[in-house]
Amino acid sequence: MSITVFQARKVITMNPANPQGTHVAVRDGFVLGVGSLEEVSGWGPFELDTTFADHIIVPGFVEAHAHINAAGMMTLPYVGYYDRPRADGSVAAGVGDYDTLIESLRAAEAALEDPNAPLVAVGFDPIYFPDQPRLTRHHLDQVSTTRPIYLHHASGHLATVNTAMLTHHGISRDLAVEGLGRDDHGELDGELREPPAMGLARSGLRTVMFANGTEQAHLDFGALARNAGITTCTDLAGSSIIVPKLLTLMQNVTSRPDFPLRVVQYNIPAIPGAAADFDAVAREFVELRSQENERLRFPGVKFVLDGSIQGFSALLKSPGYYRGDDHGQLLTVPDQFLDWLRPFHRAGLNVHMHCNGNLTQDLAIETVERVLREDPWLDHRHTITHAQLSTQAQLRKMAKLGLCANFFSNHLWYWGDQHYETTVGPERAHGLEPCASALREGVPFSVHSDAGVTPLGSLHTMWCAVNRVTPKGRILGETEKISAYEALRAVTNSAAYQMHLDHEIGSLEAGKRADFAVLGENPLTVEPMRIRDIPVWGTVLSGVKHQASV
Repeated sequence: MSITVFQARKVITMNPANPQGTHVAVRDGFVLGVGSLEEVSGWGPFELDTTFADHIIVPGFVEAHAHINAAGMMTLPYVGYYDRPRADGSVAAGVGDYDTLIESLRAAEAALEDPNAPLVAVGFDPIYFPDQPRLTRHHLDQVSTTRPIYLHHASGHLATVNTAMLTHHGISRDLAVEGLGRDDHGELDGELREPPAMGLARSGLRTVMFANGTEQAHLDFGALARNAGITTCTDLAGSSIIVPKLLTLMQNVTSRPDFPLRVVQYNIPAIPGAAADFDAVAREFVELRSQENERLRFPGVKFVLDGSIQGFSALLKSPGYYRGDDHGQLLTVPDQFLDWLRPFHRAGLNVHMHCNGNLTQDLAIETVERVLREDPWLDHRHTITHAQLSTQAQLRKMAKLGLCANFFSNHLWYWGDQHYETTVGPERAHGLEPCASALREGVPFSVHSDAGVTPLGSLHTMWCAVNRVTPKGRILGETEKISAYEALRAVTNSAAYQMHLDHEIGSLEAGKRADFAVLGENPLTVEPMRIRDIPVWGTVLSGVKHQASV
C-alpha cells in the first residue's frame, strides 16, 4: 500500500471546500488528500513524483456524451469538412468542396481490392455547401455506376448513396418507408434519413458498424480520450443487450491494464423504429449492472427521440425551420413513449433522452413529469441530451422536475453559422446551448462532443461554452456565455453527477478515485480564446500515468 505524492504547479480540485493545492497524495488508486506537500505528507512514507511539477492538474475530464466505438469510423475514408484528429496524434484533412469530395472518393474507390465491396466513407455534411445543390446519388454516380457507395453523414442521422447502392438493395420509389429522399418528380435522390431508411442500404451501414465493433476501434478511442485529458467517457448508444458480443468486447478492453479510460455505458433498449418488450429489457438492464467493474458501468438507458437540426430531421416548435425543408421525424409515438420510459424509471435506471429539437424536448419533459407523478423518485437525474434549443420555459420546468441538461456546445462552432443563416435563424441561434440560462434556472448541466459526430475533446467543448464564437467570427448569445470555472465544472463534477457517479469521480478530494487530466496551462486563467489550445500531457487513471500521443 505505497503512497505516491504527485507535485504540480497547481492542482485545481473542483472541490469548493478545498479548491486548490500543489500536491496530491494517492494510495491504491484513490486520493488521500490535496494541499501543500506538508499537508499531504502526514499519511506516511511516500514517493514524490515530480513529472508534473511544471503542469496543471485538474480532475480527469468526464465526457458526458460520446460513442466509444466511433474511432473505428476513422479507418474508413474521411470526407468531413473539418480536420479530424486520429488516435496516433496525426490529423485527417477536411474536404472543403464537391470537386475534392469526388476526387477523394475516386481515390478511395481505386484503392479497394475487392470489386464487390461497397465504398463507404464518413463525415460528410451537405449543409457546409450552401452554394451547391444538395448532394444526390447523381453526384456519387460520378465516382462509380457499378460499385455501391454509402456516404455516412457527420450527424449519424443521414446517409447519401449512389444509384448502384439503391439497385443493389432493391430500394425503389415504391417503398413506403419514411426518410427516403426524393426529387421534384418523386424519384429517389439517394438521401436516406434516420435508421429505418439508412438500414435499407444494409451493406453500407453494416460496414460502418463493423468498423466500429472491433477491439482496435475501442483501443483507438481510449487513445483519443487520453490525448484529450478524458478519464471517463459516457458511451451513449451502447448495444450490449442487442449485440451481446459487444458486451464481451467492452469487458475485455476495459480490463486491460493499459486501457486509460473508464466507460459508462447507456444502452439503447431497441433500434429506433423497432418494437421490444421494455419491461423485460428493463429487467435485463438491471441484471447487466451485476457485471459492472471499476472501469465499466451500466447506470441507465438511452432513447433516441428525433434526428438532427442540421439534417432538418429534428422536431422544432413553431415557427419551425428558418430555411430548408422540414424532414422532422419523431422516432416514437408520444403516448407510446410513456410505456417505454416507465419500466426503466421504476427499475431505478437513469434515463437519457436524445432531443435535438425543442418540440421533442416537450415530449421528454411531459413524459418524465407523468412517470414522476406515478412513481416519485427524488434523485432520478434523468437527462435531456443535446437539448440544443431549450426554451426558457422548458428550463424552468426541468429544474422543478429534477431533470439535467447535456448541451452539445460544439454545435456553436461546427454548425453555429449554419444555424444562424439556415436552420433556425438569428434569434434561436443566439439561444443555442443555453448554459447561462440553465445556471440561472438551477438546471444541472454538462457539455459534450458527441464523438465521433465532432472530435473528442473537453477543452474544446469548454471553449465553445465560454466563447460562443463561430468560424465566421459571430458571437452567438453573448448573455449565454459562462465562465471558465463553470465550463470546467460542466466537464467534471456536473457530468459525473448526471451519471450518479459524483461520489467517485469529477473532483479531486479524499476518498475519490485518483483520476487527473494533466495540462500545460491553467484553463481558469489563460485568455478564454486559448482554452482549446492548452496542451495536454495526458492523464492519470487510478494513480497510473498515461502519456498522450505526440
